[in-house]
Amino acid sequence: MIIIDPSARVSPLADIEDSVRGSRIEIRKGAIIDAFVKIKPAGGSGDVVIGEGSVVNAGCVIYTGNGVHIGKGVAVAANCTFAPVNHEFIRRDVPIRAQGFRPSKGGIRIGDDVWIGANCVLLDGAVVGEGCVIAAGSIVRGVLEAFKIYGGAPLKVLGERQ
Repeated sequence: MIIIDPSARVSPLADIEDSVRGSRIEIRKGAIIDAFVKIKPAGGSGDVVIGEGSVVNAGCVIYTGNGVHIGKGVAVAANCTFAPVNHEFIRRDVPIRAQGFRPSKGGIRIGDDVWIGANCVLLDGAVVGEGCVIAAGSIVRGVLEAFKIYGGAPLKVLGERQ
């Protein structure tokens, strides 16, 4: 089921596939989905929710897997991948694609007011706290606490003592 709020803007060049497994894809009020964004039900029946006022820029791929929940006012730069699912690979006598998927690590959860730089990959179990900034090219697979800067040099805050 695909639910797009009337005030959301989805480029006609975006590709949002409906699920055959019952996943819900919801794009909330004021969200923007740019050209060449792909939202694909794959690897599970988790829901994808893109929060109010969030922007997903060109070239991003979001798989439903075990679910992706993006908070309010999130900025996702170009060419990011959200992969909330993992192939099983334990048996060498069976091709990986025939082994199904590993148990869920909880999907991907992004808090409000997060900035995700270009070319980032977020994996199953990633939890990004409110206000985080993730540097371009980062891989996120665990929990990032709120209001931190990850993957880049620390920023000097005006008035901060050295």
